[in-house]
Amino acid sequence: MGAMVFKIDPRAAELLGHDLHLPPVLPERLARPALLERFARPPDWQPDIEVETWFRAPDPVRAAVLVPLVMRERASVLLTQRTAHLKKHAGQISFPGGRMEPTDADPVAAALREAHEEVGLHPGRVEVLGSLPTYTTGTGFIVTPVVGLITPQDGDHPALQVQADPGEVDEVFEVPLDFLMDPRHHQRRAFDVSGAKLEFFSMPWSPRPDKEYFIWGATAAMLRNLYRFLSA
Repeated sequence: MGAMVFKIDPRAAELLGHDLHLPPVLPERLARPALLERFARPPDWQPDIEVETWFRAPDPVRAAVLVPLVMRERASVLLTQRTAHLKKHAGQISFPGGRMEPTDADPVAAALREAHEEVGLHPGRVEVLGSLPTYTTGTGFIVTPVVGLITPQDGDHPALQVQADPGEVDEVFEVPLDFLMDPRHHQRRAFDVSGAKLEFFSMPWSPRPDKEYFIWGATAAMLRNLYRFLSA
């Protein structure tokens, strides 16, 4: 899922700052046992953003995304870059996911179905931990983020392989979870639109000097909420 209802370049938005005063999530909290415990017994916490300030949709649509945590030696988050020709969220970095269909029993079923369709991730590879609070996008989606663990390889599963649906996904990639759970990498940005300041988070990640993945909008906000949940 992406971000705004109008075409903008988020890299051109004013950089308001970073949350350097907030601590990163401790490494031990990113391990599988700690993640299982956190979702089994969630703490009292408050998400930073639940509804985008530019939300105006009269008839929002229910949707779900999978937040896939790949439990490598250094855990990572699997993300997609959407194709440029899509009507909504074109070219943006997203979690696998989309609108709920009448055949989906619940948001978990929708997230698993969409992940299977978009990146070839079989539902049997996903150990669902639970869900975060819904996030309402400016484009009119009420999104349930479903968090799941993926074991990249073990005795029961062959090496993890993904296959992007070329109609929706240009690229599938992974970002280290500890990078995303460190507020030093959370940029606060804003656009001035018709006299209103529209603020959003971004989390640019560069795996090498000539490549940058600009994570922003709804995807960055849901990652920020995951940070609040794991650090509470």
